[in-house]
Amino acid sequence: MPTLDALNTWNDTLSSGPEHLFIRDFKTQITPNVTQRNTLIVAGIYIVVIFILWHVPYLNVIIYPFKLLTVGFHEMSHAIVGVLTCARIHSIELDPDEGGATRMSGGIPWLTLPAGYLGSSFIGACLIACGFNTNASKIASLVLAVFFLFTLWWARRNILTWVLILAMSGLVILFWFVAQGVALRYLVLFIGVMSCMYVLWDVIDDTLARKVHTSDASAFADICGCCPSRVWGFIWLIQAFIFFALGVIVGLVSFKQTAEQQKDDASRFLPVPGSKSGALSTSPDIFLSIVVASVLGALGAL
Repeated sequence: MPTLDALNTWNDTLSSGPEHLFIRDFKTQITPNVTQRNTLIVAGIYIVVIFILWHVPYLNVIIYPFKLLTVGFHEMSHAIVGVLTCARIHSIELDPDEGGATRMSGGIPWLTLPAGYLGSSFIGACLIACGFNTNASKIASLVLAVFFLFTLWWARRNILTWVLILAMSGLVILFWFVAQGVALRYLVLFIGVMSCMYVLWDVIDDTLARKVHTSDASAFADICGCCPSRVWGFIWLIQAFIFFALGVIVGLVSFKQTAEQQKDDASRFLPVPGSKSGALSTSPDIFLSIVVASVLGALGAL
């Protein structure tokens, strides 16, 4: 008969196995530090404020430009997947009623149609992850600039799109100069939260709450034929929630620097002109920011 001490030793061995070590390490990684906790609080405030402004008449004009920007992400995602499936992009259009259209010929519809919601929610998740770190936010803004250039080319006949993109570009540049990029980090975080929330609300509003026959889900249901549009809308809604959660998790795991460390790194990486240090930092945290933000940006482009 095994003794009590032997059983305790056996239990300790099991509890220290690889799977338990992985779970314990993962819990440690996703436990936020003070800076990350503040970022999560700000993100939560963003969610509440966006929800209120979304439904209050007259006040909703405050987030109107950001609504149009997320519509731009939606249409840009259609266009990018269209290009990757050999489609010819004729134009991207945004209208003042917060709608949009991507006109293309060719491509693979069962890939290009869901790309709008899934692509814009993925972009939002990437921006949320980058919103946990100042340098990652700088890189994310540069990736956004590339996306903006493609959008301007495809929307070269749409004046509203030009005004929106130029205004957002000016806002990003302005926030880059505030507090060595700290304001840019919170702007990137806000755009990410806004993009994810817009996807969630738009899917619910157009597909689940009321069936809009011109929605992406309806068009996708007509092509597939196996499920009604509400089923596809529900699937895309779940995927959008997953992207949102993954964006937070990636931010928590990847960027553990304190606010002071981020400020020091930001002063040496793509610094504000006229700042004391103009050299690129070689610290591991900087390279981590570059790798994570670049990978997320590359995946978003695909």
